[in-house]
Parts: sequence; C-alpha cells; structure tokens
Amino acid sequence: MTQNTTQKELPDNLHRDTLAVRVAVDRSQHGENSEALYLTSGFVQPDAETSARRFANPQEGYTYARTSNPTVTSFERRLAAMEGTEAAIGSSTGMSAILMMCMGLLKAGDHVVCSRSMFGSTIALIGREFGKFGVETTFVSQTDVSEWKAALRPTTKLLFAETPTNPLTEVCDIAALADLAHSVGALLAVDNCFCSPALQRPVEFGADLIIHSGTKYLDGQGRVMAGAICGPSKIITEVFSPMVRTAGMTLAPFNAWVVLKGLETLGIRMQAQSANALALAQWLETQPAVKRVYYPGLASHPQHALAMRQQSGQGGAVLSFDVPGDTPEAARANAFHVINSTQVLSVATNLGDTKTTISHSATTSHGRLSEAQRQAAGIGQSLVRVAVGLDHIDDIKADLLRGLQSLPA
Repeated sequence: MTQNTTQKELPDNLHRDTLAVRVAVDRSQHGENSEALYLTSGFVQPDAETSARRFANPQEGYTYARTSNPTVTSFERRLAAMEGTEAAIGSSTGMSAILMMCMGLLKAGDHVVCSRSMFGSTIALIGREFGKFGVETTFVSQTDVSEWKAALRPTTKLLFAETPTNPLTEVCDIAALADLAHSVGALLAVDNCFCSPALQRPVEFGADLIIHSGTKYLDGQGRVMAGAICGPSKIITEVFSPMVRTAGMTLAPFNAWVVLKGLETLGIRMQAQSANALALAQWLETQPAVKRVYYPGLASHPQHALAMRQQSGQGGAVLSFDVPGDTPEAARANAFHVINSTQVLSVATNLGDTKTTISHSATTSHGRLSEAQRQAAGIGQSLVRVAVGLDHIDDIKADLLRGLQSLPA
C-alpha cells in the first residue's frame, strides 16, 4: 500500500457550497474521492503506549467507535465549517443533541430561559424531565425580547430558542437574545434545524451554540436519524465530548456518512424548496378556505423583515395555515379533512425531506403537551403544517385544493 499523495490543503475563505463538498478527514492511502465509510466498532493500536495515550486524549487518534470514528469526524468538521463555528459534535438524534447540551451545561439550581414556541419534545425535555433534577425553566414569548429580559436571574445559565419555530414559523432576534445572554454570563443556543447553515448562521449574530437535527434538511431525504451541536472547540472538547463518550449518545458511522453526503446538496435543495414554499404560501393566501398562512417569506408575516435579514432573504421550506372551524372539534375535523384529501403529499411528521409532507401539529408534534401549553404556543386544532419538498408546485397546490374546495360551508 502506498501513502496517499492526493490530499491538498484547502485554502481559506471558501464559500459554503464548496465547504459542503470538500471538508472532511484526509483521504486514505487509496485516494478515494467520495468520503470513506468506516464501519468498525474498534481500532487496532500499534502498541500499548499509543493506546494509552489515545485513550487519555481521544483527539490524538481513534480507539473505540463510541468515542469517535473517522466518518463521524468528517461530518462534524464539514458541518462546523458550514456553520462558521470552531467545532461540532455529532449525536444519535436532534433530541439527543439537546439532551447532551443540557446534561453538559446544567446542574441543580441552574435556570434556563426558553421560547414557549419550541418543538413539543424540547419543551417536555427541558421543562419536565430536567425539572426532576432541579433545573428551573421559564418559558417566554419567542418574539418579545422584553419577556426574555424580565425572565433573567442570577442563576440563568442558558437561553434557548429555535428560529423559525415549529410549526408557526415565529422568528426571534438572535442578536438581541445573544446580548441578553452574555449580559448575565449565560450562553445562547439556537436550534437551526429549519434554516440550516445554507440559509442562516446563528453564530454570525452572536449565538454560542447551534443545535441540529441532521434527520431534517442536513440529510434531506428522510433516510436516517442524526443530531449535532456546533460551537467553540473548548466547549465541544471539554464539555460535550466526555458526555458523548460516557453516556453513549453516539452518532452511528453509517448515519454520519449519509448526512455527510446530504450536506453536499444542501444549498441547492434549500433554495429550491424555499422557492416552492414561497409560491405555495402566496397561493394559500388567496384561497377562501384558508384563514391565515404562517410563513416568514410572506410580507404579512410579523417578523418578515427580521427573517429576511437573518435567513439570507429566504423564508425556508416549512409553512402552516389555519382552516375554518367554529369550535375546536370542528376546526380539527376540517384540518383532518384537508390532510386526508391529499393523494400526493405524505401524511408524515418528518420535515426536510424532498417529498412534501403534511401533518396536524396539535395531535402529533405537540400532541403530548397539555392544552394550556398548546394554547400558549399558539397551536390550535385548525392548524395544518406543510413541509414543502421538491414535488412540482402545481401538483402540491392541486393536492391541497382537493380538501380546501370540499370543506363544509
């Protein structure tokens, strides 16, 4: 076997689209152009001394796949480069990334300020599960900075928001929240799942940590589960790496490889899906059976101008809309009718897929929350969420029109 001589050092200041296809660990001696998939649970050491050194300092080399793997490292380096952070660490799912963050940063007596419009599982994890261990959480308005400021305490260690939110696409002012967090010595974490680094890089607005569900747009075709945290190398190395190593929130090499390849087309997918979503949102606003459309790309969206500044002028690929209904029961029946009338769209809760999906948030993603929590988050029974894919826009419109036109008067 000959040593690899095909590896070149990448120049600085490359564009995100180039980083998305180039950043990875060095090629093997075989000179493969597509990154290698290392399906192994363990790594042979040359001698006992090297083994001892690598187990003491995992950054020096690979020992065991629960700690690190070259394919996972490629994914981490590529995502960090695209987000503009010093480092990243992979995890088994997006929710495990949030669990890792909270377990690594918080202890009993600490306080978190969190948007009440977060994903339902995030609210349950932080508010309920971590409450069992003495972590206090205050849930505030996604968009009202004064509420975030009023919630701050001397014990506040973390501010956490997703922007846009699921499913109402509310947008928070990342820079304003970063200033608030730093004023009390806390960190700001931003869930960037909906936009991905193709549209939005929260670190450029002052965020400290970026959370990802790689299951969504990073993969882009609904194939695997994955998660990640991007941030400063000191926090990633000293706080989160030991947490993954000890608790086993490990990203599988195959899943890392799938998402790694998904990152290569992230930019063009997000542009195309955002364009589809904008066209659909504009069309939905003209439909008599639609009461309201929620989409940051629309001029009617309350945070439209802010979204355009933070999201590279794009609205993203997720939108929601309300159908009529005089009572919650009637609204739910009408929403179900629209969903059940589709013949092309997938009735599924996953988002980020090339296939357009449609779902009822109040009974799925936010179904485990109390009615009071759903109302506080603005999730009514009339709400239908559409995660727009790469289906032809005319076919998406026609599919939704089946249900909208046949709603009871």
